[in-house]
Amino acid sequence: MLESSIFMRFDIISLFPESFRSYFDVSILKRAQEKDLIHIETHQLRDFAHDKHKTVDDTPYGGGAGMVLKVEPIAEALEHVKKISPAERTRVILFSAKGKVFTQEDVRRLADYDRLILICGRYEGVDERVAEFLVDEELSIGEYVLTGGEIPALVVVDSVSRLVPGVLGNAESAETESHSALGTVEHPQYTKPEEWQGFRVPEVLLSGHHGNVSDWRMLMSKQKEKDQ
Repeated sequence: MLESSIFMRFDIISLFPESFRSYFDVSILKRAQEKDLIHIETHQLRDFAHDKHKTVDDTPYGGGAGMVLKVEPIAEALEHVKKISPAERTRVILFSAKGKVFTQEDVRRLADYDRLILICGRYEGVDERVAEFLVDEELSIGEYVLTGGEIPALVVVDSVSRLVPGVLGNAESAETESHSALGTVEHPQYTKPEEWQGFRVPEVLLSGHHGNVSDWRMLMSKQKEKDQ
């Protein structure tokens, strides 16, 4: 079990763990960590390579461009990480361009776990035996190719953390935003001033009539969803 005060733990295995700190150390995620609502720990993959040069990649069998991450250091890193604060429900995820495209449905699914272990691919790819035998699933954040899995890991930690109880501080916010459980795109939002360079906030939002406001928001959400 995780410590009783922590709802979710994230472990990230990466060749560039230092790339995460500037994002995790600010705003909502920083406060969530300070409150022990989530715990984020990064792990340097090269620490699990034992040759002189800390080699974690090699040329692909059969030829081809680029280098491929080796299975051995990833397997050893996983074994090490799983022994740290074991959780009842753990999900191991590899980020790759050929993975399933990540959606809000996946966010809600992953938020039910106690712990996510995220493996960041790099270079030309990862030895296929990692996907076949070591992880629970492969994910991609879109139909395009990134330099590595660090940005997808940021996306998963950020999106899943928002659903951890207490992180947002306002449960309604997570329920009503775009791609929420309501299945709609979020309605347009406005704030002061009422008029800017001749463009006004819709009068219905200034009316104080909660029923009309609710109806307008639902209508705008459906229209935006239709236009996508």
